[in-house]
Amino acid sequence: MGFLKALNSSKERTVTGLALVAVVLIIGFIDNFFLMWAVLGAVYLVAFKEAVKLFEIENDSLTIYALGIWLLAGVYPYGDDLFVLAGVAYASAVAFNKELTWNNFFPFIYPTAGMLFIFTMYQEYGVLSLLWLLVVVAMTDVGAYAVGKSIGKTPFCETSPNKTMEGVVGGIVVATFSGMFVGLSIVDLGVAFIISFMVAVSSIFGDLFESSLKRAAGVKDSGDILPGHGGALDRIDGYLFGAIVMLVLLRGLV
Repeated sequence: MGFLKALNSSKERTVTGLALVAVVLIIGFIDNFFLMWAVLGAVYLVAFKEAVKLFEIENDSLTIYALGIWLLAGVYPYGDDLFVLAGVAYASAVAFNKELTWNNFFPFIYPTAGMLFIFTMYQEYGVLSLLWLLVVVAMTDVGAYAVGKSIGKTPFCETSPNKTMEGVVGGIVVATFSGMFVGLSIVDLGVAFIISFMVAVSSIFGDLFESSLKRAAGVKDSGDILPGHGGALDRIDGYLFGAIVMLVLLRGLV
């Protein structure tokens, strides 16, 4: 029974994974602003609700504010600035009303900041920048898994016991060189190497951060919306950190 359950889980994970890849490729090929905004917005709202649960916040009205932020991102040209403005607004509210706590703002940091940076990067650097981000983060995961399974022995950190130092280093190396070639469509070789390397490193810690949230909340997955893969946050954790680093470096180095 255990073997059959594992086999079914593996098939379910594979089917879901292939479906996700197909959807991403189709959306990228169409390359339409409003479609990208709508799809990323749907992902964001699901991830936001999952984050609310991970942060153990009992306030259903927060999703309305998240929706408002994303609606503004569709018409305001600097989506990442909305994260800063939300922080100023909430800080003002906390100062005015002593009954408010900062806990309610946590989901407006994670995953809100990362999703706004992803969308802003698309606006400023086009769909190829998202492809670059996708390749780096995906290859970090693939490389870390392959190298870790084959030669991994040294534990990386207590937050994620399954990660090994060998796997992490292998993932970063694979992702850096894989991403570098995609990045050449936007920047020169040196910049493509630096950005790919830094995004790969940041994606590792994006994964660790979500793992720490799940560990604190006592759950295995952030949700169950994706059969075999868990929740939306389980799939985009590395991208949320990686997108912020990539956009900052693109603006600073290009």
